[in-house]
Amino acid sequence: MCGIIGIVGRDMVAPAIYDALTMLQHRGQDAAGIATLDGHRLNLHKDNGLVSDVFRDSSDMAGLMGNVGIGHVRYPTAGGDNSAEAQPFYVNSPYGLALGHNGNLINTRALAEELFESDRRHLNTESDSELLLNVLAHELAAARGDNLTPEDIFRAVDGVHQRCEGAYAAIALIVNQGVLGFRDPWGIRPAVLGQRETDKGMEYAITSESVALDAIGFELVRDLKPGEAVFISREGALYSHESPLAKPLTPCIFEHVYFSRPESMMDDVSVYKARLRMGESLARKILREWPDHDIDVVIPVPDTSRTSSLPLAYELDVKYREGLMKNRYIGRTFIMPGQAERQKSVRRKLNPVGLEFRNKNVLLVDDSIVRGTTSRQIIQMAREAGANQVYFASASPPVRHANIYGIDMPATAELVAHGRTVEEIQAFLGADRLIYQDLDDLVSACREGNESIRRFDTSCFSGDYITGVEPGYLEALETRRSDAVKETRRVANLARRVS
Repeated sequence: MCGIIGIVGRDMVAPAIYDALTMLQHRGQDAAGIATLDGHRLNLHKDNGLVSDVFRDSSDMAGLMGNVGIGHVRYPTAGGDNSAEAQPFYVNSPYGLALGHNGNLINTRALAEELFESDRRHLNTESDSELLLNVLAHELAAARGDNLTPEDIFRAVDGVHQRCEGAYAAIALIVNQGVLGFRDPWGIRPAVLGQRETDKGMEYAITSESVALDAIGFELVRDLKPGEAVFISREGALYSHESPLAKPLTPCIFEHVYFSRPESMMDDVSVYKARLRMGESLARKILREWPDHDIDVVIPVPDTSRTSSLPLAYELDVKYREGLMKNRYIGRTFIMPGQAERQKSVRRKLNPVGLEFRNKNVLLVDDSIVRGTTSRQIIQMAREAGANQVYFASASPPVRHANIYGIDMPATAELVAHGRTVEEIQAFLGADRLIYQDLDDLVSACREGNESIRRFDTSCFSGDYITGVEPGYLEALETRRSDAVKETRRVANLARRVS
């Protein structure tokens, strides 16, 4: 999971890109980077770390001159976690091209072979974003002109859609041309267009979430459509193209469940309102299946589940309390490498308010249960704080399958719900009762406001992969995503840094 931003402005854009990236920090905390176009020169600064770490002092921003630029924050869903894989990536052929990508390609092996054998392009990393960059560069080279037209660029993007399988929202900076943004044919990963009127003329931005536009004073215009490409010339002219390869909009439902900020709009649906509806539908399920419940208090697992917990408590007519205090300097635990690191982080991340648990029957609410590591420890913390009974509710269904479209979930074997019944999961977690959201209710909650969405990508819940999956892909993914492999890679990267 990553965050992207591209701006064509009338003055220096790097400060606005920096501000936007800080609002996208939840989408990637491992690396950050900014590339700008200053005349014919492309400037680039990137590294591992938070946005504030990578751009620590004025010298880091001083070289990023120009009124055209792109930025990226990264979680490593593919490839490794060394600084060489921080984005944007850059190639100087054919025109000078930098690219940042949110998503995951699922035909990387075939693409890598094509690029080497047919396109004569060489890769420096294992990142699928570098693959996407080189495919785009090759398709642009087919134009064979010194001055690309928007039509040439859109033809190149259609070529990318023909060759690349999976999910991707990408932002590219083309030297001497401008900024290009495009979304995969299914619209799995999000991308929005914004604009800002200035006394020097209109400015445009393309980014992952509307919240980034709010931070820099841009107005949300609309979401990019599935397969759509938007090109903004360095002079500020806006062009768009809908690919003939576009499919019906099928956005990732996990954006609403967990990743997106609540104040964002996703495909004309309010993330905040969707999460409120998740809580309402979950309450209806509890009242339907457990009408004589003895819940005394609803306590959310901060932060994402707060929005769902409020209407849930209201519909159940029980108290809502903030019983778990969060240390905001600890990252998202289900993405952390290694079981031991995650277990330490949960205790450092959350601390109970004892009075809200003591001698009470507590319903803990979380947005989802992935590995179960966090949930199990939180339930134990609630018991240690004096709770009589500890019930647990998930605002989403059981996560039983791998996510292959850009969310770095663990290997399927490490998912607590994989191969287990709800009763078995409940026993593993140590809860007195476990309630999951039904998938149909989740879909209804997330599509209200945009009835044109007929289907979501629900693959991590349903196992239904809308792009199809080649034989052997999921098995290979299992190996790459296992904790053991990630730990080996982490140690190897650490050894490289030390040497």
